[in-house]
Amino acid sequence: MVRTETIIRIGAFAAVLVLLALVELMAPPRRLLTSKSRRWLANLTIVALNPLCVALVFPILPTGLALIAAEQNWGSFNRISMPFWLEVAAGVVLLDLVVYTQHVLHHAVPVLWRLHMIHHADLDFDMTTGLRFYPIEIVISMAIKLAAVAALGVAPLAVLIFEVALNATSMFNHSNITIPGSIDRLLRLLVVTPDMHRVHHSVIIRETNSNYGFNFP
Repeated sequence: MVRTETIIRIGAFAAVLVLLALVELMAPPRRLLTSKSRRWLANLTIVALNPLCVALVFPILPTGLALIAAEQNWGSFNRISMPFWLEVAAGVVLLDLVVYTQHVLHHAVPVLWRLHMIHHADLDFDMTTGLRFYPIEIVISMAIKLAAVAALGVAPLAVLIFEVALNATSMFNHSNITIPGSIDRLLRLLVVTPDMHRVHHSVIIRETNSNYGFNFP
């Protein structure tokens, strides 16, 4: 399962990265202020460092812990009888709520904001901004997700779906792509769109401290 998870996650990440990169190169709605090649090199270097830092700190990832939780009967979901599809759906939503709460805390707590500020300090706004997070913040995020998975007993499939979706939507809602207004209004009922999330990157503090969602609006 863990090997399969790695293949799925890397494959989905690479597919979304390439697709959004091509769309951004062909028809970007906004001109960038800085060199795209230099920004991408810097941001993608951070992306490469983050999993290395996580691997040095944690011997296990959320999906692996979810498998152990299921075997050991840990967490709330493993003690409640419900249809599997509902357990998976509820697990994805609750993990999204955990990340949403974590995001709020990274804006509200000064020491956490100093870590999160690297994400907001990007001078431009494109899909690589959605990957630009300080390694220590990624380690803290992983610790919170592991604690949530163990406490909730989230199904391994729900964890896998959530992790793939989180990477994909983070790139998507930071992307420099054009979505027609009529389609955007429908999409944002289900998922955070670039135009919706861009408010969160405003230089106006009141606007920055809003729109905290990554997956769900």
